Amino acid sequence: MEPTFNDYVNLIYNRFEAFVQSSEEVTKLGHPYVYQEQSLLMFFMWMQFKHIYPFKSQWNWLNRHSEALEVLNWSRVPHRTTLSRRYKALYAVVQDFIAFLGKTSQALGVTMSGKHLNEDQSLFKALGPVWHQSDRKVGRIPEKLRNLDRDATWSKSGYHGWVYGYGLHLTSNATGFPFLIEVETAAFSEKEALQRKEATILQTLKPETVCGDDAYTRSMRIRRWLQQDVILVVPALRWHQGHYAQAYRRFIRADRQIALILRHRRTAIEPVFDLIAKLLGTVGKQKQLFKQGIHNVRTHLALAVLSLQIAMISNSVWKLPFRTISCIKAAFA
Repeated sequence: MEPTFNDYVNLIYNRFEAFVQSSEEVTKLGHPYVYQEQSLLMFFMWMQFKHIYPFKSQWNWLNRHSEALEVLNWSRVPHRTTLSRRYKALYAVVQDFIAFLGKTSQALGVTMSGKHLNEDQSLFKALGPVWHQSDRKVGRIPEKLRNLDRDATWSKSGYHGWVYGYGLHLTSNATGFPFLIEVETAAFSEKEALQRKEATILQTLKPETVCGDDAYTRSMRIRRWLQQDVILVVPALRWHQGHYAQAYRRFIRADRQIALILRHRRTAIEPVFDLIAKLLGTVGKQKQLFKQGIHNVRTHLALAVLSLQIAMISNSVWKLPFRTISCIKAAFA
């Protein structure tokens, strides 16, 4: 037996209600939205599974499928400019909802455990042509360059090579279940992304270890986290000067559990980025996105991560293979 579309809808609405009740935002007074956050989140996730990305196309789809309004609890179809505006503003809500699901889903079992976490970034190519760095630095747009995403930046990874686009900074556990995200342009530093997450990791999640590649090596952070009983596990390939560096390198080699965590880091988190790309429907080595501009791309990628969380939670409840996404894709198709 597999979960149905209604099962996924009920799961999303029920968990979002719990999220709202746990949030400080619920205490703030104000006029409620005509189109509530949970229904917009549900709608945009639905459209993403159907690969209907332009807001005008989404508006047309709603006008042709009046039964969808009942699912969304809408009395009328929102204007496409409303869809565009609310989509851009949805990232912070989805980001916080992902963090809430990461924290509260640990009770479902070891596959959701936050005891050992992994941190990594994956690059996604911007929609449209690339803006060569020599032109970008001086703000020059070649005459024949159309539909350019001006927010995107350049970065290089060992697997993707040079990419003009955006970066998804993901915190997940050993089985790939997402806990935290940050979405920024490609050139944004991994260290800065981890700095943004630091308070949540240390004060809320409180894992035993957080493992990342050598880009996350920072001696002061390793020391500071250790004082709060969290071990930042990195290869420390370029950090070898001084007694503390040498002691740390001996530790990560000698401790069997730490050595195992380092060895399995890539297989724990890198396949998750492939699942996210498949949920988006993007293909190719550089995983080109379907949205332009930082505000659209943030929501675009955040919804894909949330979809993966919902799929994994459902798989756990329905006793399905944990990383399968075929069931949720079929339900929303």
